[in-house]
Amino acid sequence: MKYVIRRITAEEWRELRAIRLESLLNSPDAFGVRHADAVALSDRTWRKQAERAAAAADDALFVAIDETGSWAGTAGVAPLDGIPDTAHVHSVYVAPAHRGPDGPARALMEAAVDFAREHTDYTWLTLGVREDNHRAMAFYRRIGFHDLGKTIPYPLDSTKFVRILGCPDFRVSRIPHRGGGRSGPHPPHSSLPSSSSSRSTASGARSGRRPSTS
Repeated sequence: MKYVIRRITAEEWRELRAIRLESLLNSPDAFGVRHADAVALSDRTWRKQAERAAAAADDALFVAIDETGSWAGTAGVAPLDGIPDTAHVHSVYVAPAHRGPDGPARALMEAAVDFAREHTDYTWLTLGVREDNHRAMAFYRRIGFHDLGKTIPYPLDSTKFVRILGCPDFRVSRIPHRGGGRSGPHPPHSSLPSSSSSRSTASGARSGRRPSTS
């Protein structure tokens, strides 16, 4: 199946809400917010999220649209709250029927990484993934992300942790189509979230301002 990958528009807040709620039902352990909390958000909140994701200079959300016109997945990128010189990939989701090597996951990540490269001047690009999500971890490593040796607590279960991955080569190369990227320098210690941090904004409910699961 062919997919169109593009940035969302401000008018698509209903579609944004629908796919976010879907993601929290289908992959509840992959995000840092509960479905019930996202359901409770007002229309005004969803409109504001869509407006920012559509037009902000350093914050964007991309959608994969299948041949029927349905939304098949999303991926976003935004500055990381409180962490200098760092952008963060967030809201990574692909509907179950569209997962696998022929799905849009890689193209969505390419769009997010390209946006960070072309529209921001940040040095570091990171993402968070729950450490027991082995399938997602393997995918991110294949496309050039590396384990930075940092974890933060998973906000919905204090016995679980979110592992922070970084893409050291995002400024000089596109996502590799085979294998992982080259090793590169890690962000300075001060630019990464402390493992003692107790907050993690959910990528399923708002833009990824703090480290979040993907």
